[in-house]
Amino acid sequence: MSAQRRSTEAWDNAGAYEQYVGRWSRLVARDFLGWLAVPAGGRWLDVGCGTGALSRTILDMAQPATVLGVDPSERYVAYARERIADPRARFEVGDARALPVADAAFDAVVSGLVLNFVPAADRAGAVAEMCRAARPGGVAAAYVWDYAEGMRLMRQFWDAAVTLDAAAWDLDEGRRFPFCQPEPLAAPFHGAGLGDVVVRAIDVPTVFRDFDDYWTPFLGGQGAAPAYTMSLSEDRRAALRERIRSRLPFAPDGSIRLTARAWAVRGSRAPAV
Repeated sequence: MSAQRRSTEAWDNAGAYEQYVGRWSRLVARDFLGWLAVPAGGRWLDVGCGTGALSRTILDMAQPATVLGVDPSERYVAYARERIADPRARFEVGDARALPVADAAFDAVVSGLVLNFVPAADRAGAVAEMCRAARPGGVAAAYVWDYAEGMRLMRQFWDAAVTLDAAAWDLDEGRRFPFCQPEPLAAPFHGAGLGDVVVRAIDVPTVFRDFDDYWTPFLGGQGAAPAYTMSLSEDRRAALRERIRSRLPFAPDGSIRLTARAWAVRGSRAPAV
């Protein structure tokens, strides 16, 4: 039986997602928002808001007038509503490919760690929707993990998994998401007619206090690597755990210091003439 058939990728447990990648997404979001430099008082749309990591950072850093988060997961939307009690923010269930918003309604339309999960055939349409929602002169921007090289916590996992199970190669996001590189990421933003399209790397530290802090999120079932982990028998899961442990760079105090790279893209909608 293939690894793909043995593993069902899930995105419905907000708490587990936060421990797995949400906490690191927040670090990227800070750098991302500083780069966008949207003036205070703006109206923001967070496409694929998930648990609200990017929305919360917008509220904390960007002095927005309003933030609307849209996500297809009812559980994630409920989690964001519960955790983010700010009158400037609201969260709705919706699809990136058909955003439930008016044309030209937002000063900034952003998306964090989402576009690679939109089916490739629909991705240009999703970016076109982001462009539609941005006002003339507004910004549309996104970031995704560099799964192939720079997202080290996942890279360490899959490199170890493949040494024990060749079928795990089929699940590795570095292979599954060639979109998460500068040129493919920029392409739909150019195609949507956005101007001044720029891509840059954002590197953040991912410091784990010990091995359990690194390993436990892989038991939460959220995403490809955790789903694969939980599809294994106890013996095979233990073998994978020890193979990963043997490869990680431990500091003298037992901590594990890795880095995570995201690729970020931004573009501007043409001003009204």
